[in-house]
Amino acid sequence: MSHRYDVVGIGNAIVDVISHGDDSFLENMGITKGIMQLVERERAELLYAAMSDRVQTPGGSVANTIAGVGSLGLSTAFLGKVKDDALGRFYAQGMAEQGTDFPNAPVPGNLPPTSRSMIFVSPDGERSMNTYLGAGADFDEDDVDAGVAGSARWLFLEGYLYDKPEGKAAFTAAARACRAGGGKVGITLSDPFCVDRHRADFLRLIEAEMDYTIGNHEEWLALYETDDLDAALARAAEVCELVVCTHSGDPVKLIRGSARAEVPVERITPVDATGAGDQFAAGFLYGMATGQDLETAGRMGVAAAAEVIRHIGPRPKRPLKDLFAEQGLI
Repeated sequence: MSHRYDVVGIGNAIVDVISHGDDSFLENMGITKGIMQLVERERAELLYAAMSDRVQTPGGSVANTIAGVGSLGLSTAFLGKVKDDALGRFYAQGMAEQGTDFPNAPVPGNLPPTSRSMIFVSPDGERSMNTYLGAGADFDEDDVDAGVAGSARWLFLEGYLYDKPEGKAAFTAAARACRAGGGKVGITLSDPFCVDRHRADFLRLIEAEMDYTIGNHEEWLALYETDDLDAALARAAEVCELVVCTHSGDPVKLIRGSARAEVPVERITPVDATGAGDQFAAGFLYGMATGQDLETAGRMGVAAAAEVIRHIGPRPKRPLKDLFAEQGLI
């Protein structure tokens, strides 16, 4: 069939609210540095009120990836759920303005508020995320537009959405629609704690439903409950066509069948590490969708990640195509 979209993502539709917070502030607020914590509505409102210099953008891990892919000129859509409230309307409008179709209209009625993540950026660039899942976590099979998923060349799923049975059902429906249309389906493992919560389901999903899987070294080690990264990736490669592992300052490892690639990264002190993994995925998926070889796609991912950590916010500010051209990637 003809493909309407180059890349489609499914995940939590979350408004990212970013502020600065030093270590003493984090300690005083009871925030664990460097990880994502789920918070309830009252806690979310408390933290939001404590933010001194808010930068507010449509976000969510896979939504950030899709926005990055869209900025490179490919046709994109994002499936997610927001309430018909101020933040939900802000989110839907923001995605559309950035060139990504958002087929799921804000939902009125008895629904939790639109999801939001309060992200505190430390002086060393580390980010501490406090996420209220809200409406986004209620995404279910009925919210999957099979016509959109089925017309995607590449479908990218967010591990965080696996926190509810409804999300699992939605992923299965979307994956099968995409594959029936001849597309490739993949997932990001999202977070080591997410992996711990859903290890058995992720292992089954990767083997039975996924064409590619992207994770960082901590997520891969958690998935296979080992300290041997190469062994974990080898096990994944036995059941999944394409396996990708990012590793902070160490080279990115990519495996597709018998092909192997390692892509070095430039060690820089981040201004804000928010979105580094998301934009790596954007560059990598752009490479895959445009027919690049494994190493070139990995280098595109590394370049996109390096751009986004140089400034506050999880999405590129400099055109990635310009960056790729400078580095001889396009």
